[in-house]
Amino acid sequence: MRGALISGMLAVFLPTLAACAATDGKPRPDATREPVYLGAEPVGLGGDLYGFAVRMRAPRDAADIDAYVTCIVAGYALQKDAGFARKLRTNVKEEGGVWIADAVYSISPALPSGLRTIDAEVAVSDCAENGIPTA
Repeated sequence: MRGALISGMLAVFLPTLAACAATDGKPRPDATREPVYLGAEPVGLGGDLYGFAVRMRAPRDAADIDAYVTCIVAGYALQKDAGFARKLRTNVKEEGGVWIADAVYSISPALPSGLRTIDAEVAVSDCAENGIPTA
């Protein structure tokens, strides 16, 4: 009887322990949860620099907010008749369940130098395929 009790307890707790081990004790992202896109506020900072305050609720992970920022920036670049953007920085914080990305990008008609560049037309197409708004 004791063996059956221990076996039963192991059957209940081992999957939980395995899940923690697989994620180094961090909670797993909820793959079934859908992000809620709350919009963005672009602000011209002078010259080719633009700031963006992008808000969303329920991102599955940090990649969701980053993808949303990319889509917003790409859509804005096309509105400005510029085909490219370059990421300068992004700061992310969470307030009351709403994630806010404060991002700064340069937007230009020609491909800027740097590693973190966005081809706006390609990005907007990717955003449409993934159901992420660009405005």
